Amino acid sequence: MTALPDLAAGGLALGTLSAFALGGGLLRLRRRDARRRAEIAALRTQLDGSVRAFTSEVEYLAARRVPAAARQVTHPHLDVPGPLQPLTAGTPLGRALDDVLVAVQGEVAAQRTRVDAAAQAGMRGATREIQAALYRLQDALRRLQQRYDDPELAQTLFALDHENEQSLRRAQVAAVVCGAWVGLAREESHLVDAVTGGQARLAGYHRVAVHNHLEPGTALVSHAVEPVAIIVAELLDNALRHSAPDTDVVVSLEHVHHGVCVTIDDAGLGMTEDERRRAQRLVAGDDPILLTDLGDPPRMGLAAIGRLTRQFDLRVDVSSASPYGGVRAVLRVDSHLLSHLDPDEKPPAASAPRTTRRPAPARPPAPASAQATAPAPTTAPAPAHGYGAERTESEAAGHQASAAAASYSQLTLPPIYPPYISPPARFLEYLSVAAFPADFFRP
Repeated sequence: MTALPDLAAGGLALGTLSAFALGGGLLRLRRRDARRRAEIAALRTQLDGSVRAFTSEVEYLAARRVPAAARQVTHPHLDVPGPLQPLTAGTPLGRALDDVLVAVQGEVAAQRTRVDAAAQAGMRGATREIQAALYRLQDALRRLQQRYDDPELAQTLFALDHENEQSLRRAQVAAVVCGAWVGLAREESHLVDAVTGGQARLAGYHRVAVHNHLEPGTALVSHAVEPVAIIVAELLDNALRHSAPDTDVVVSLEHVHHGVCVTIDDAGLGMTEDERRRAQRLVAGDDPILLTDLGDPPRMGLAAIGRLTRQFDLRVDVSSASPYGGVRAVLRVDSHLLSHLDPDEKPPAASAPRTTRRPAPARPPAPASAQATAPAPTTAPAPAHGYGAERTESEAAGHQASAAAASYSQLTLPPIYPPYISPPARFLEYLSVAAFPADFFRP
């Protein structure tokens, strides 16, 4: 009988121990579950913060960084802001966002080039039509010049022809910038004629003083004539526009070791260092030309120079200051673009400045006895105009016809271009210029 209570007590004790063990296990499970819940909540909070940070970073990328990267394509001096959270830089997320900016810039540059190429193609077609219309107008004006001999009407026709020539120059420059050919095939011509031809295409031609220090007969090969005339015209146009109207622009033609230099000095305000660097980059022609880089409205003169220097192996430098306070522009024409024309068989235009160099006369050697008895030659005084040119028979004949030219003495003509360029040259043929003094039409 005594065994049953013992067994009951033992079972009760065992049940109690089992209950305690089960309760401890349940307590541990509850604690572990609580910790897990806390960890999950912390992870969820961290994840929500990461999502918010990523969302903010992407929004900042779209609102600030991508537009800045797109602007940097056209304005390299602008900075692109970094990530919104500085700690993102260098992380996989930061590198991925930087890759997005690089891809955006590449695509913007490609689309910009494509759109600009389409715009240039459209402008080439438009300028071709404009040039054709202006050439037809030029021919009509020249026919009128040849038909009528009234001096007042001739003055009006020449003024219209000169305005038309300036419009042609602007259309030609726009076409060259857009990749078109210069459009005119020339014969070999004196370099001084190409320079005065470029001068005569401008409204302020009378402010340009050309000093010719070249050897007589210095000429350009045929394919370099028109490019040189265009470049000189654009450099002179810049000099005239950026200098006071009561100042002169000085042009000097001189031989150098590698060819010939055309130096243009103005007395304007000059350029800042940044403007000088940009101008030199444009005239060098090394970088591709986009119309959107030329301003609004586009300033195409320097860009056209860059196209021509690259196509025809010419050199232009605008990096130095002029001794007159403005800008010095130097066009260098290398020896392989130069040729020689006999100045007696094919002289320069009548209005072209005469060279300051005099060709050495070829004298036959005199006998020794004659040299001993001959008196010393008397040196003739230099002519007042300083060109070193003597009066010719054509000048004497021209003075005899000065009375016949009196009715045209009131005409105000631009400097006479070479016959291949200039409307006034055709007018001289019409007036039989051989009968006039050689300096009658010279400014």
